[in-house]
Amino acid sequence: MEAVRLIVTSRRALAGSEVGPKIMTEAWQAYALAQAIGSRLAVSGPPELRGEALGLTELAGRGCGVLDTPSIDVADLRAAQLTDLGDARRALLDLGTLLVELGMALVAVASAADDEGTYWQCMEAIDAADESRDRVREMLRRLAARDGEIRERHKAPG
Repeated sequence: MEAVRLIVTSRRALAGSEVGPKIMTEAWQAYALAQAIGSRLAVSGPPELRGEALGLTELAGRGCGVLDTPSIDVADLRAAQLTDLGDARRALLDLGTLLVELGMALVAVASAADDEGTYWQCMEAIDAADESRDRVREMLRRLAARDGEIRERHKAPG
């Protein structure tokens, strides 16, 4: 399945999650998807994105690692359904939005946490979301710079 469709599915699932455990499961799913997208970009994406894409993969992996691994059937694991990146820019824009929404949802869970373990898991996961979003922004900036250079070359005489 294409990255944008999976991101939209994740955003909807996160928005429909009303309780802490469900939000935490959706957070784990979102990080796994971000990790898969980062890996795909690192291997087959534009060369200017590969370093940042590896960083995204590591940060998203950290996000998964700080959260308790949910019991999800492999068929329901969105990251495993990723078959195509599609438009890298669109996927990165949507992934950035998902990461913002994820951070806000985790703030809500942390604020309502009854136990210290959940609170600290959320805080670590929020940090991973913020740092992952920074990587996504940098990749978008690099794509824009590359596109600007290409346009300038086409405008140049000769």
